[in-house]
Amino acid sequence: MGPTRAQFIQYAPAALAVGALAVGPWSALAAAAAGAGAWAISASAPALRSLIACGITASGCGIAAHQILTSGMDPLFALGLAVPAGAAALAHYRNTGGEPAVLTATLAAAGAGQSSQVQVITAWWAEFISGPTQTEGRKLIQPGAMLAHLALDVGDEHVSFAGVITVPQGQQVRVKAADIASVYRIPVSQVELGDPKHYAPNALPVTVHLKKPSAVPEIAAGVPTTPEELWAAHVAIPDGAMPGTRLTLTRYDGPLDWEGIATRDRKAIGTVNIQDLAGNLDLSSIQVALAATDKPTQMGVRVMKEHTLMHGTMLSAVVDELAIDSRGYVRLGTYIDASAALVPLAQPGSGARHLYLVGGSRSGKSGVLEQILLSAHQSRIAVILSSPQAGTIAGAPLAAHCGDGLDEAMGALRLAYALMLDRESRYRSPSFPFTDPLVLTVIDEAHMLLATSSPYHAEAKAIVEQMTRRSLKRGIGMVLATQTPLAEDLGNSSIIRSQLLIGGGAVFLRCAKGQGSLVGANAVQGAEGIDLSLIPDSWPGQARKVADRDMSGLDTTAVAKPEDATFGLGYLLTPGSQAVQFRSLYLDVPPATLAGNQPAVAMEDCEAWQHADAITQTPMVDQRGRNLIGSLADLLTKAQHGASALPQQPAQNDPANPAPASDGQELIKPRILELLREASIPMTAEIIARKLGTTANKIKPRLTELKKRDEVTNENGLWRAT
Repeated sequence: MGPTRAQFIQYAPAALAVGALAVGPWSALAAAAAGAGAWAISASAPALRSLIACGITASGCGIAAHQILTSGMDPLFALGLAVPAGAAALAHYRNTGGEPAVLTATLAAAGAGQSSQVQVITAWWAEFISGPTQTEGRKLIQPGAMLAHLALDVGDEHVSFAGVITVPQGQQVRVKAADIASVYRIPVSQVELGDPKHYAPNALPVTVHLKKPSAVPEIAAGVPTTPEELWAAHVAIPDGAMPGTRLTLTRYDGPLDWEGIATRDRKAIGTVNIQDLAGNLDLSSIQVALAATDKPTQMGVRVMKEHTLMHGTMLSAVVDELAIDSRGYVRLGTYIDASAALVPLAQPGSGARHLYLVGGSRSGKSGVLEQILLSAHQSRIAVILSSPQAGTIAGAPLAAHCGDGLDEAMGALRLAYALMLDRESRYRSPSFPFTDPLVLTVIDEAHMLLATSSPYHAEAKAIVEQMTRRSLKRGIGMVLATQTPLAEDLGNSSIIRSQLLIGGGAVFLRCAKGQGSLVGANAVQGAEGIDLSLIPDSWPGQARKVADRDMSGLDTTAVAKPEDATFGLGYLLTPGSQAVQFRSLYLDVPPATLAGNQPAVAMEDCEAWQHADAITQTPMVDQRGRNLIGSLADLLTKAQHGASALPQQPAQNDPANPAPASDGQELIKPRILELLREASIPMTAEIIARKLGTTANKIKPRLTELKKRDEVTNENGLWRAT
């Protein structure tokens, strides 16, 4: 048998050098050309480049040796030329045999030795992270974030480098472990960043393990070890989370970092309980993610040592992606596979889009709304904001009209409906050209208007039902946010939910226990079986961080980090797809500040907008909550008659004597306490003001003073006596 391909590539340069010394230089060159031509078809590019370089080196040594021998000089000089030929052969062997996979091709081109490896590492850092070089179409991670004090550690089974990320004075290091891992194509677990609180803001140490030695665990006989074996032993059994399935791996980087496809023969997999699956695999629920495929018999599975969304995506880093694109989409966050999570706010040639947002307390719902307000502002979309719980949306100045408080929020909803009626009267064809701006009607805490316990339940339900049905073609979309996906939060209206989902996307964030299950009556197509209450409120290991107390005193400048809690983590459902796990952008800067000093996008000058003040005070249903006003002319007629916006109630039914109260604070406080003590349910400030015959602006300061004296309590805007 002749030499193998590997033997030829490793030893051919040395053979060429010997041939050059013995026979002559030109025969060596011919042999080099023949060898390269014979093996170039299937040789890898790095090996071929190295082989040619070695052949040229060996041939050059052979030519020099031949000249020395023919001239009659000392033969020892000719023998000395074998040393560079042998060095070339050794370099070629190293280039093709022992480098880490991630850098093999580049290091082969750059040459062997520590200096070339350092050059490659720094070149990649400059190309993708710091600059000044930048490939066309690729955005640098943080311009100016240089890698200083670089040290390389190379062993038989490991390759790593360490250094210090430095930025100019006054800036802060924003390079994350996930960014470095993506550049060098290694798992995030192989990147170690120092704790920023122990270092200067403009300097952060980093250690990157390009190649780690594989640990060989001690395995007991008969114990399942591979993911496929674990799956078959615990998940696919009749009592497992996914009985009757088999696992096919698509990527494996360790027992806690792999992806695969679960398949069941000729039978749909159906709803999977994440908690049960995590228990079967001996993991926490946050370490497992599922992704539906086009086939009901298959489902994607991902296991993570560290959740890929733990460190978040900074708002300031993707601010240029918040504006609407040519398809009508804006960026809302990042999917679990690190791709951009987009939602539609408009549909070219058709109109606006709806968005349904669900999230409980501390889930990140308000942050998502602030992102949407900024996206609308950058996209020149006008906003009508309805916020029943006053003072909760920091981006309120970006809205053309803001209803802050329960009564004012209802007024904003009336104005949005009037604007739709106005556009319907002006544009008879559904495909009219949008000379007027697109409009988003954003309703935060919508359950405070739509729930049956709300004083505006009937009117708000009637308006929202009509707008979700009719407003899209008129360029008016609705963003409706509630704390749970339960039907009662939408006024028990199946129309509202179905129209929201048909007309756009949905964002599902963490909900309170027992209130987040998307099954049965709450099921959503594309998100079947998801239980939002199972989204944890913290990442693994957070309890240990909390237990490590810092007794140096309160740091008033400290802010929450993405890894401090799971706010913004949830599922994104876009039209025509399945719900996918994602995380909204981390608001490292207030979204409203990114709008600069530009004023809010203005509405068109139309009759509805000209009579906005009167319309916001005009109820649009009768006393029984029926017969919603259906035309702009009827609405303007009623508004011109000055109808009161407050629901009318007989005086004898008011338990608190609705006679006008004095504006003196000491006279109002006792009446507030008397009303709250006699009432069986908590009340908003607006309802208290209505029952006492005064305004909410005069009631709210008194409630605050009573709260300081511990005579009343406030929970989510609802007041009750202690």
